[in-house]
Amino acid sequence: MNGDGDNVNTGDFGEDSDNDEIDLATNSEREKKKKKKATITNSAIRCLYLQSMKATQKESDGPIAGPDSSTRVVPKLMLWLVLFVSVTYTMYTLKLFSSASASSYCDDDPLFTPITDNRLTLPSNTTSEPPPSIRAQPGPTDLSHVVFGIAGSARQWDHRKDYIKVWWRKGMRGVVWLDDPVKTRPGDPLPEIRVSGDTTRFSYSNRQGTRLAIRISRIVSETVRLQKPGVRWFVMGDDDTVFIPENLIRVLAKYDHNQYYYIGSLSESHLQNIYFSYSMAFGGGGFAISYPLARALEKMQDRCIQRYPGLFASDDRMQACMAELGVPLTKELGFHQYDVYGNLFGLLAAHPVAPLVSLHHLDVVEPIFPNMTQVESLKHLQIPMNLDSAALVQQSICYDTEKKWTVSVSWGFGVQVFRGILSPREIEMPSRTFLNWYKRADFTAYAFNTRPVTRNPCQKPFVFYMSKARFDSRMNQTVSEYIRHRVPHPACRWHMPDPDDLDKVEVYKKPDPHLWDRSPRRNCCRILNSKQSRTMVVDVGVCKEGEVSEI
Repeated sequence: MNGDGDNVNTGDFGEDSDNDEIDLATNSEREKKKKKKATITNSAIRCLYLQSMKATQKESDGPIAGPDSSTRVVPKLMLWLVLFVSVTYTMYTLKLFSSASASSYCDDDPLFTPITDNRLTLPSNTTSEPPPSIRAQPGPTDLSHVVFGIAGSARQWDHRKDYIKVWWRKGMRGVVWLDDPVKTRPGDPLPEIRVSGDTTRFSYSNRQGTRLAIRISRIVSETVRLQKPGVRWFVMGDDDTVFIPENLIRVLAKYDHNQYYYIGSLSESHLQNIYFSYSMAFGGGGFAISYPLARALEKMQDRCIQRYPGLFASDDRMQACMAELGVPLTKELGFHQYDVYGNLFGLLAAHPVAPLVSLHHLDVVEPIFPNMTQVESLKHLQIPMNLDSAALVQQSICYDTEKKWTVSVSWGFGVQVFRGILSPREIEMPSRTFLNWYKRADFTAYAFNTRPVTRNPCQKPFVFYMSKARFDSRMNQTVSEYIRHRVPHPACRWHMPDPDDLDKVEVYKKPDPHLWDRSPRRNCCRILNSKQSRTMVVDVGVCKEGEVSEI
């Protein structure tokens, strides 16, 4: 971590090495003398050639000779011709054997210019291997290569630690960084707990925020300095962030951990993204930093923080340092900040075509399953997660052509049945069952498309929540059951079958751990014949050749 792995060891040279150097120097001087002699000879011949050419020019410019002079001119021309050929041949031969540059012994030689050899000779033992700390490690990325840095508060630790217990696994590595010590019980399935370092030396001038933003932003550097072995990724989150570890690994495994990567997602609130940055990973939803980038950040983060005393939070300080390092945000839609209030049903029922990686602000929103506490809801969500984590809350859209119903399945979470035919373009947009982080803002303040909760009483969806799920080893597929959420429905005058007759929906699906190894695409669903009254049966799986969500 401290850069010891980057040092290059150099050995001491003994007397034999000194003698070898003297011999090499002597041989080098001899070669230089030979080259110098060849250069002098070469230049002298060039000068002789030029002088002969000048003499020939003078004679040709002289007075016209008499009849006897013609007999003397022919032998002279032959002599000069032979001399010219000999000189040319000699020059060509010397040029082949001499690699030295010609020195300017003849200043009036316009035909020949010195040639300089600028090639750099490298020592034969020079290597370009990366330091051991960032050298490629064999094997695919798994949870053993990840270290979590979790920002927590001693005041809220008693109830927020239950969120961590939901997703923390034995063998995972990480640290919860608190502002003050807390009492712990041996054997609790929790990460290591540490108290953050003092930050009083750092300036903070934002009147709307608090100084804890500096402490939280430094968690990355403090975690790096622990020098955990075999680390590929550092993942940051809050104490009310819930991760789906398997999907986190599916996302990180797509990227080269030896390169600089800053991976996360934005806020659901357009105003939040404007106030902070559309280039910033919101920390509550979690973000990941590759090991080489974390090392580079650790070396400069304290200096960087001092340059931004006016920033509000820890997230924007992190992004400011990333900007100084020149590293952009790599967006992954499965990290969820959830800067909303109210019911998350609309968001989870129409999840993006991306693995669900994290959930945040669980103290602010309603429990994701009705008639449960938030912790109970999260434990309930683990039932399908343990069967097929890749497909968790992934949406499929299909139609009951006989009854003219639209069916939307969010696997492992809920099913919606609509009267009439709604296009996939409408159904894949989240319905606004939630409120914006800025409560006075309207639907234009979201950072994604939404659709209103319908006012037509006949198109109000019938909602079924996942009640149980199991794996059928005989059929090699999962069987999940969704029970009707009993709420009053207004009367509808449409002359068509009524979904009010349904009590439950059964969904069959084969586990697909390699779902995200392929190009992103929603799974398809098909309505099957049901042998039970008041029950709908749906098959969910990879779309077949030519299969389309159409009626």
